[in-house]
Amino acid sequence: MLPLLTKLRHKTRAWARKRHGIDPDPTEISARRIYIVPSGLGLAFALMLFAMFLGAMNYGNNLALGLAFVLGSLGLTAMHYCHRNLAAIRVASAASEPVFAGDEARFRIALENHAPLARHELTIGNDHGFAPPVRIESGERAVLTLRVPARERGWLPLEHFDVATRHPFGLFRAWTYLHMGVRCVVYPRPAPRGRPPPPVETDVGGAQESSRGDEDFAGLRSFHPGDSPRHVAWKAYARGQGLQVKVYAGTAVTSHLFDWESLPGLATEARLSQLCRWIEDAYAEGHAFGVKLPGVDIPPNIGPAHRQRCLTALALFGIEEASA
Repeated sequence: MLPLLTKLRHKTRAWARKRHGIDPDPTEISARRIYIVPSGLGLAFALMLFAMFLGAMNYGNNLALGLAFVLGSLGLTAMHYCHRNLAAIRVASAASEPVFAGDEARFRIALENHAPLARHELTIGNDHGFAPPVRIESGERAVLTLRVPARERGWLPLEHFDVATRHPFGLFRAWTYLHMGVRCVVYPRPAPRGRPPPPVETDVGGAQESSRGDEDFAGLRSFHPGDSPRHVAWKAYARGQGLQVKVYAGTAVTSHLFDWESLPGLATEARLSQLCRWIEDAYAEGHAFGVKLPGVDIPPNIGPAHRQRCLTALALFGIEEASA
């Protein structure tokens, strides 16, 4: 039974994508693209009403017959409200953080309610699960998270997801399929520790740790375990900017240039994994580092933005060229 339902769901989703195409980001759910069916509880409710109606007709019990009609009207009203609860919801993608291969990507989807009434028990989901349902007041928004396994490096698309509700009473399920082209970057999986990185003695012009010089203030970087409390930017922390460490410029700074050619004999994915490990270790220790790949040359620097740039270059190595 379950494989049959899964196959039917896939066919229905494919038909919906062919009918509506790729949805813009953001998009508003129109009433014409909302599907609604009775839930398991709704089917049981309908069977109970049918049995009650037959019994009332058989015994000529007007009170039971009236109760059957009242409950039937309640079910029809619930169907109407379930459909209306989903109509005109505005859906937009929120920022999705990059992850490493083998982890779970977290896609953040924002639901906005511009109607003058509150929306109840809204959720999003796909083949990997559903987010907890939320209530959205008028004029407010809620950000829900979908988790998708990130098996390989590169771009991980969120090919489809459902926006659904069972409000009120759980008798019906209303939903719509969305294909918004949302994606996030998946970094290579870091190789196990063990291979030492190649050191390079160079002047990086300001990309030095505060523990290695205090001539000129160069900026701030994120706090790492083991950093001295004396170098923490406490004023920035008081302003709500998080724990950051002061960075000073020096002259002779030992940095790392992680070169593709320094790993002969390894396959492409193994090289990328090892380079990823070196980048993570250098970043955790606060060292300056750069990356040199075929066609890509990133000079040494420090900071979270530089780390993200280097890891993104590893993640998309050979993929953007193939797409082009």
